[in-house]
Amino acid sequence: MRCKSCKKNNMSPKSAPDIVLIGAGIMSATLGVLLKELQPELTIEIFERLDMIAGESSDAWNNAGTGHSAFCELNYTPEKADGSIEINKAMKIAESFEVSKEFWSFLVQEGCIQSPGSFIQSVPHMSFVWGEQNVEYLKKRQKALESNHLFKGMQYSEDPAVLSEWIPLVMEGRDPAEKVAATRMELGTDINFGSLTRSLINYLTEQDGVHLHLNHEVRDLEQDEDGKWRLTVKNLETGKKRKLFTKFIFIGAGGGSLPLLEKSDIPEGKGFGGFPVSGQWLICKNPEVVERHAAKVYGKASVGAPPMSVPHLDTRMIDGKKALLFGPYAGFSTKFLKKGSWLDLPKSIKFNNIRPMLAAGLDNLPLTKYLIDQVRQSPAERLEALQAFLPTAKMEDWELEFAGQRVQVIKKDPELGGVLEFGTEVVSAADGSIAALLGASPGASTAVSIMLELLDRCFKEQLATPEWKDKLLQMIPSYGQKLADKPALCDQVREWSNTILELKKTSVVA
Repeated sequence: MRCKSCKKNNMSPKSAPDIVLIGAGIMSATLGVLLKELQPELTIEIFERLDMIAGESSDAWNNAGTGHSAFCELNYTPEKADGSIEINKAMKIAESFEVSKEFWSFLVQEGCIQSPGSFIQSVPHMSFVWGEQNVEYLKKRQKALESNHLFKGMQYSEDPAVLSEWIPLVMEGRDPAEKVAATRMELGTDINFGSLTRSLINYLTEQDGVHLHLNHEVRDLEQDEDGKWRLTVKNLETGKKRKLFTKFIFIGAGGGSLPLLEKSDIPEGKGFGGFPVSGQWLICKNPEVVERHAAKVYGKASVGAPPMSVPHLDTRMIDGKKALLFGPYAGFSTKFLKKGSWLDLPKSIKFNNIRPMLAAGLDNLPLTKYLIDQVRQSPAERLEALQAFLPTAKMEDWELEFAGQRVQVIKKDPELGGVLEFGTEVVSAADGSIAALLGASPGASTAVSIMLELLDRCFKEQLATPEWKDKLLQMIPSYGQKLADKPALCDQVREWSNTILELKKTSVVA
């Protein structure tokens, strides 16, 4: 199937493009635009197995949509044995999100993306806890985070009157004797990553030498002696297969990345496994309830719950309409993609990763039990979890929908045999000719930083040239600097990006 851009440019798909991107999600879209801006003469072929762009993890209904900046996600700030709060991961994520905003702002400013409101909105980010121990933790967390300017302006309150103004639905019907606390960051955002991805790919395919192929699945890939890669691609509509050659492949296929990485047979990909986690949302269908909530409110995860299952009550803007979601309720499936196969997990087990996968599985039996219990939850049990956030919630106001499918990374470990990682992992060949992205949250929000890391690994020579450096500084003004260490620069780029992206301007609360 030929894409519209092929006809527009009067060009045929290339049999030997410079770049092949597998998967039409936020990661491939980000990398494709970066590379095309850095080197406009590059030819790029994009292959997507579905009949749509951003149909899996990047889709708005499959993605939490939180501009992950560590403002509200408590799992990014664990409490250490001595009672202090670890904030290094939170600072790294907050920095990465600012970098993403800079890149998106450049694209809006240059007219590559027409309307920032189509994908990003200002929505306060809040953490909400109950119980004396959790309140004490949240108080320490706020003090620790405010020591860095990335989190300047984070408000903290235990006052029920203040909390009732911030989150009236959450406080309504709550026991007045219950000890509660919340933090609030006005700088928070909600993002429709599906809409953003479509904007990026639409812009990309308007450029000469870029072709998008929907309903096309990469079935095999093999490196030749000259270093080039030979791919076999199947058109799922016609059943026809074709071969093409390329100097560089990026595998950004979400849960489908691991099987393709295994097929590449690169040494760096040996020993990786995947642990699939599914999800479900409760979506509010009562407009009056939806209108009374205007924040992303994150709580603490249950014991044994994976980080992506941290409960949150989310105000969303999807396709121009306000929505309210609660969840996600985790689950277990052997599929690696929402529209994948039940055989994905068993087929991913190879001789080189069976030991890490068994070791990680034995180490995480409580997690497996938790996921199975989640699958077996009754509507009454789901309502009980919701009522911990919304005491007056009624089941008739909510309906259950399936969310996205995630695959957590299992890595070899010299001591434990294998460990389960909750995050993202870039795996690249020593010669820089192929790279794959494995893992999940907070991937989409930090896509630009992840792709900059990939450029440093796979395009090191080009990245060292003045042309690429100058262009990157145009696209990302803070490129090469750490915003966590530079308060003035952080304030400057935030002011710029918030203006371009039409985000809410807030006064800083001391």
